Amino acid sequence: MDVQEKFILVSGLICEPTRAKMLWNLLDGRAYTASELSSIADISATSASNHLARLLEADIVKVEIQGRHRYYSFSNPEVAYVVEALANLVNSDSGNKDKKEIALNGIKFCRTCYDHLAGYVGVKVVEALEQKGYIKKSGTLYTVTTKGWNWFSGLDINKNDLENKRRPLTRQCLDWSERRPHLAGQLGATLLEKMLQRKWFRKVQFSRELLVTPTGRKELNELLGISI
Repeated sequence: MDVQEKFILVSGLICEPTRAKMLWNLLDGRAYTASELSSIADISATSASNHLARLLEADIVKVEIQGRHRYYSFSNPEVAYVVEALANLVNSDSGNKDKKEIALNGIKFCRTCYDHLAGYVGVKVVEALEQKGYIKKSGTLYTVTTKGWNWFSGLDINKNDLENKRRPLTRQCLDWSERRPHLAGQLGATLLEKMLQRKWFRKVQFSRELLVTPTGRKELNELLGISI
């Protein structure tokens, strides 16, 4: 099978409406059972299992077995980037964003994108990191400066801990609601993990939305000059 045929196969698997709904919900970074995904997609458990079997065969999702349960999640971060990127094609109100007040809550304001920070807050964090000279755009990636590694070490994020791994250190992930990149890759995932540990954000149950805590607002302002 050549590249074109593979592209047609994979795009067809991802963009079929039922499977697209299932994959969209997997963007929260959690693993789900076939029963849970069938409920999300409003289909029977048998139908969900059939869809998941096709996604498994194409290496779009993976499955982990724990006892009697089988948990499905993205096979790798690249799949999450593709699903998030597709959403950029459907955001029709971005041209009027500057004319509207920013809503200080909701999925567009602050959310997870697989395992990293996204939405208005995620983009503001990246822009602040760039303005302070901690990271620089480099193609589709970010380069972390020496000054940047010194700053990240204050959050217990060390360069040596992130090196020599198969996943890219950084990646520019185009934010579907802001149309500007947020930080993905190992560094993006680790940064969100540290922020959650420090209770800068609080997860909303059954949602990708994150709530910014008073502690988070204070730290983001003091460390990055971000006022939210």
